[in-house]
Amino acid sequence: MEELTPHRRDSDRTRGRLRKGMYILPSLFTTANIAAGFYAILQTVHGSPAEAWHMDYAARAIGFAVVFDGLDGRIARMTRTESEFGRELDSLADVITFGVAPALLAWMWGFHLLPAAIQPEMRLKIMQLGSIACFAFLLMGASRLARFNIAVNPQPSNPGRPGKKYFVGMPIPAGAGVIAAVVHYYAGVPIASWWTAASWLMMVVVVGYLMVSTWRFYSFKDIDFRSRHPFRLIIFIGVLIALIWVFSRPVLFAIAVLYMASGVLWRLQWIIRRKTPPAPPPYREASQTP
Repeated sequence: MEELTPHRRDSDRTRGRLRKGMYILPSLFTTANIAAGFYAILQTVHGSPAEAWHMDYAARAIGFAVVFDGLDGRIARMTRTESEFGRELDSLADVITFGVAPALLAWMWGFHLLPAAIQPEMRLKIMQLGSIACFAFLLMGASRLARFNIAVNPQPSNPGRPGKKYFVGMPIPAGAGVIAAVVHYYAGVPIASWWTAASWLMMVVVVGYLMVSTWRFYSFKDIDFRSRHPFRLIIFIGVLIALIWVFSRPVLFAIAVLYMASGVLWRLQWIIRRKTPPAPPPYREASQTP
């Protein structure tokens, strides 16, 4: 048996410590995800019509958390440091950051801070219905996470290639992103009319339903950053970052709404295709035998 030299033993120890350290890297992004969610909650509870920037900051924190959530899983897969602990921590972080934080933000921004000039009885009813809608959003987001954790090979109800290309139902970070993008688009200024609050209530319910639906949403997991020629992707990401930096409100709003609409459009396309009868096979005359 070959005896290890001191230099080789030190090299093996260094490599082992580096390998263990790589397991911490995805958890650091998950920790940043939790921190952003906690910060969003703190900013939301301090929000008011006079200090609307608190809720805008809360929306931005949720947006940063979406980035952190996308990075932790991708880094874990790229470094082959996935673990049960990391998956459980990520799920708990998502409940806080993409469930509790956006539900509280949606309630404060859209219902709790409605002007007192609105008819008191109507204002009370809207606030009550809004609290139910925001709780439903939180519950459906948590249910979406639970289903994702136990699913082995989920299949979307409308046709699509099974595997990593599609999510079954809108992921909870995207649902939270829709809430945050709308609040950020209005710079955190709370809703001031009952009909706008009623529209916001319907939107919160729709986003929650899309999370627990079986409709397909693109997952972006088939994008390979390790390809030999990733320059097109790098250019696209660079331009997108520049647009978000300069025009964050309309660009993030458009991205969130378009992604939400993509699942609806795919579903409608499948319904139309299912109702359309297949074309009959082309007629061919039977060959005449002599």
